[in-house]
Amino acid sequence: MKVNPIPEGCHSITPYLLVPDVGRLIEFLKKAFGAVERAKIARPNGTILHAQVLIGNSIVMIGEPQSPYKPLPTMLYLYVPDVDTTFKQALAAGGVSTMEPADMFYGDRSGSVKDVAGNTWWIATHKEELTTAETQKRATEFFKTMGKSGA
Repeated sequence: MKVNPIPEGCHSITPYLLVPDVGRLIEFLKKAFGAVERAKIARPNGTILHAQVLIGNSIVMIGEPQSPYKPLPTMLYLYVPDVDTTFKQALAAGGVSTMEPADMFYGDRSGSVKDVAGNTWWIATHKEELTTAETQKRATEFFKTMGKSGA
C-alpha cells in the first residue's frame, strides 16, 4: 500500500508547539477555537510526547518539552468567520488580550490574545481583497499617520 508523504489532514507546513502542560493548552484551544483533539500519546512519566488538534481545517501538533528542548512560544494567525465572537471566546477560555479586534489596513479585521502557554494568537476575519500594491500604499499611509517608519 502506497503511503502519502503528507499525512491525511496535514498541510505542507504544520505548526508544532512545544509547551508545558499540553492538556491545559488543549482545553484552552477547545474552548477558545473549537479545537478537536485528534491524538494524544503519553510518555511513561505521564507527560505528553505528542498531541494533535484540529482547528478549522488545520492541524496543530503539540508536545511537552524534555531536555534538551525548551518551551518555544510562538505566534499563529488564525482565520475565522467572526473575529469578534472568537476573540471573546478566547478571553472567556483564559486568554489575555494583547490587541482588541480592529479593521486593519491590509484588509483583515484582527485582534490578538496570549494563550495559557504564552503563545500569541492573531485572530482575523478577511474583509477585503487587496493587491500587493494597494496593501503597500495603505501601509505607507498607515505608518505616516502613526509617525513611524516601520523599522
